[in-house]
Amino acid sequence: MLQPRLALTGLRLPFRCLSARSLRPYSTVREQEDPSPAEPATATFDPTITFAPPPTRDDAGVNIRSYKPRTPGIRHLRRPVNDHLWKGRPVQKLTFPKRGHGKGGRNNTGRVTVRHQGGGHKRRIRTVDFLRDAPGPQLVERIEHDPGRSAHIALLRNQETKRLTYIVAAEGMRAGDVVESYMPGIPEHLWKSMGSTVDPGVLAARTAWRGNCLPLHMMPVGTLIFNVGLRPGKGGQLCRSAGTFATVIAKGTNQLAAAQQAEAEAEEETGEKKRVSQREQQKMDRIAQHVTIRLQSGEVRLIHKDCCATVGVASNPNHQYRQLGKAGRSRWLNIRPTVRGLAMNAMDHPHGGGRGKSKGNVNPKSPWGMPAKSGYKTRPKWKINKAVVTPRVRNQGKRRRGN
Repeated sequence: MLQPRLALTGLRLPFRCLSARSLRPYSTVREQEDPSPAEPATATFDPTITFAPPPTRDDAGVNIRSYKPRTPGIRHLRRPVNDHLWKGRPVQKLTFPKRGHGKGGRNNTGRVTVRHQGGGHKRRIRTVDFLRDAPGPQLVERIEHDPGRSAHIALLRNQETKRLTYIVAAEGMRAGDVVESYMPGIPEHLWKSMGSTVDPGVLAARTAWRGNCLPLHMMPVGTLIFNVGLRPGKGGQLCRSAGTFATVIAKGTNQLAAAQQAEAEAEEETGEKKRVSQREQQKMDRIAQHVTIRLQSGEVRLIHKDCCATVGVASNPNHQYRQLGKAGRSRWLNIRPTVRGLAMNAMDHPHGGGRGKSKGNVNPKSPWGMPAKSGYKTRPKWKINKAVVTPRVRNQGKRRRGN
């Protein structure tokens, strides 16, 4: 028979395993000093907030929540501290159930085409607005967790139409902020404030705020952006994961003006007007229609100037420091186990079989026998180091063959 629970206050218990002291919390937060000051949640323009440096990639200034090892499953559990997230459910009309959307890694015939996928908890897919073509100021209602992505999402309410939408949240965005999209064009009140002319300085100061969506040609050089589009009229496709961003390093109009100035100086020195070929003219037109951005991998890309982008860094940059703690959490996230080929039988993998820990003196291969290292189909051909055969080596080979 179950006994009623007694209050432990003021009682002296005979058991050493029990204590009459107050219960301790089961989780602790490792707070480390962050050299950057706290960012206020405000909608006023501040260059230090809008053009902030990228988040740190080391453990300094990262708040990670660890738990008391009550069970083996939470002994190694580490989670980033995100106490500002919404604790309730999402907006029902902005979600739909995830049923048959590639959860098992199988194609239309039922064969496994992507390994290590399957199972997972029930999910509802959030319909996120990546294009952000609705004009007018929008109020951030709350910041939510999206199980379908690593970054957080923000619920916006349009001040004019009262319509609710989800967007990928920027780092530092909080409830109560006001963001706006300038993809439909420059508003009338902004035109009047600039005197019905485009002033680049005033335009950047009034529009390039964290969380605002702008065409790439309106972005100042050096701005950190995310949710970058690849084609005009389509939504963002690049830099949507947690903590990712790109940097605007050059504009086509600026490069074209510099090239024209250099040509004018050369014409003054020589006194002859240089004739521009058709290929050079096409190249100049292409440069004028594109903006150069640099991704975090170091890749430099040309994106059309009318593509959309959001100012700031994608939210939840500490996502990379999390530790799931046990295999069961991977299964909840639709991740199946990965078995080493060395532990398989000979019929299941080229590395399998044998007595003891041995792979049969074969080079690393995939389960289908394709080489997995040494540059074979793992990197482009122009990156492979090809040996240069000198004429002297060729002659020595001919002498050995008796020629």
